[in-house]
Amino acid sequence: MGHAETAFEPAHVAVLTVSDTRTEHNDTSGQYLAESLQEAGHKLADKKIVIDDVYQIRAIVSQWIADEKVQAVLITGGTGFTSRDNTPEALIPLFDKQVEGFGEVFRMVSYQEIGTSTIQSRAVAGMANKTVIFAMPGSTGACRTGWTKIIKEQLDASHRPCNFMPHLGK
Repeated sequence: MGHAETAFEPAHVAVLTVSDTRTEHNDTSGQYLAESLQEAGHKLADKKIVIDDVYQIRAIVSQWIADEKVQAVLITGGTGFTSRDNTPEALIPLFDKQVEGFGEVFRMVSYQEIGTSTIQSRAVAGMANKTVIFAMPGSTGACRTGWTKIIKEQLDASHRPCNFMPHLGK
């Protein structure tokens, strides 16, 4: 099958909100990601909220990495510089390969929206056990930027010249 013939296929995506204060009632960022991925045709595999603790974040993400039904993980929160921002530290040791380009492109696109404040974003991504993991800041605006400008295309098998779908487990 040639590149032009590859059709969209839904991915099974889990969403994790990292926050000490968010609940199901006020988690606008996690809700945005869950709704957006489903509107794009993907399946919501799971959705959780966890406090900003390295080991609790790692435990949930590790469970999803090991789950054959989860192909992608979207994480919001914990990417700043306060002592309670631990998402990159929790994730990076889990990655088989880091996707450096995600953080670079996220900050480039975000610069157009928030200027130099984007240097305080520690957005990261990586691959682990054929699961792609994207972590972005906790604001709904940052999640909208990450989803609409980067992740949505990269989870679309028809996006050219390349996307993550061929690299994900089934």
